[in-house]
Amino acid sequence: MDFYQYKAIDQYGRVQIGQSDAVNVADLEMRLRKLGLDLINCKELKSHGQNVSGRGIRRRDLILFCFHMEQTSRAGVPIIDSLQDLRDSTENPRLREVMSAMTESITGGKTLSQAMGDFPGVFDTVICSLIRAGEQSGNIGEVFRRLGESLKWQDEQASMAKKLIMYPAFVGTVVLGVVFFLMIYLVPQLVSFVKTMGQELPAHTKALIFVSNIFVHYWYAVILAPIVLVAAVLIGVRVNPGIRLAVDGLKLKLPVVGNILEKIILARLAGFFAMMYASGITIIDCIRTSEDIAGNKVIENAVRNVGQQIADGKNLSDSFAATGLFPPLILRMIRVGESTGGLEQSLENVAYFYTRDVKESIERLQTMIEPTMTVILGLIIGWVMMSVLGPIYDLITKIKI
Repeated sequence: MDFYQYKAIDQYGRVQIGQSDAVNVADLEMRLRKLGLDLINCKELKSHGQNVSGRGIRRRDLILFCFHMEQTSRAGVPIIDSLQDLRDSTENPRLREVMSAMTESITGGKTLSQAMGDFPGVFDTVICSLIRAGEQSGNIGEVFRRLGESLKWQDEQASMAKKLIMYPAFVGTVVLGVVFFLMIYLVPQLVSFVKTMGQELPAHTKALIFVSNIFVHYWYAVILAPIVLVAAVLIGVRVNPGIRLAVDGLKLKLPVVGNILEKIILARLAGFFAMMYASGITIIDCIRTSEDIAGNKVIENAVRNVGQQIADGKNLSDSFAATGLFPPLILRMIRVGESTGGLEQSLENVAYFYTRDVKESIERLQTMIEPTMTVILGLIIGWVMMSVLGPIYDLITKIKI
C-alpha cells in the first residue's frame, strides 16, 4: 500500500489538501469519493510498507501465518478471505495492520507476493521469492507448508544459538563478579596485613598487589574498556565493509564456537536452497537469494563466487569446490544430487545432518563450560591464597621456639 498527498475539491468547490493510504491512484480516487471529494491531482510520498520494520511481528507470528495460509489454500478458500480471517483472529496489532494492508493491495490488483513485497521488514526476499514461485507453479499450499517448516527450523536454530551465548555469558559474569570482589575488597585487606610483616615479598605476591591496585584505582577503565572495544567493533562493522569481512572471518576461526557457527550457517543455506529449488526457482536465483541469508560476509562472498562460476558454465559441485570454503560433506552431497537428479533431497540431508551436529555440539559445549569456569575460578582463588598465605607461612617457619 502506498502513501499519497492529494489535492481534491468538495461539493462546495473548496480545495482540500491531505494525505491518505491507497493501493493505487484509482483506489485513492474511490476513497476520496466516499468522503465527498473529487480528486484533482496527487503525489506518491512513500510506500506505507517501508514504515513497517517488522518489530512486534515475531517469527512465531510468521509460522502462524504460513500454517493458516497453507490450510486455507488447500481447502480452496480465496486468498483475500484467508487474509481477512487471519486479520480478525490474530491478537498481534502489527500483524493485523499488515494483513489489512495486504488485503487492500490484492483487492487493488496486486498478487500475494507483490502485496507481501510491500512489507520488506516483515517478509524478506526469500519468502517473497518462494511465494512468487508458488503462484507461478499453482502449488502455493505446498510452498506455505515448506516455508512454515523452515521457519520452525529457524526458531529452533535461534534457540540453540541463544543457549550457546547466554549460558557462558551468565557464568562468565558470575566469575567476573567474584574476581572484582577479591581484587577490590578482599585482597587489599590481606595484603595490608602481609606488608606489616616487614619481609621481602615473593614475585607472585607482588603481581597480585599490582593487579589489585589496577582494579582498585582503575575499576572504571576495567569495566569500560571491553564495552568501548565492542562498541567500536560494531560501529566499524556497520560502516566499513573491510572490517565486517575481517570480523566475520574471525568468527569462523574461533575455537569450538567458530565451527558451530559455520555449521549453523551452512545448515541454513542448505535448507533454504533445497526449499527454493523444490519450489521451482532456478539455481542462479537460488544462489543469488542465498547471498542475502548467509549472514556472514565470508560465506556470502563464497556463494557469490559460486553464482559467477555457474553463470560462466561450470556445474554446481565444481563451483562450490572451487571456493575452497565448503566442507567435503556438502560437496559430496551436491555431486550425488547432481548425478541422481535428487539435489533437493541431498541438500535436505545436509541440513538435517548439520542441524543434529550443531545440537549435539552445543550440548557438549554447555557441559564443558561449568567445569571450565570452576577451574578458572579455583586457579584465581588459589593464586590469591598462595600469594597471601605464602609469606605468612615463611614467617612462621622462621620463628624459633
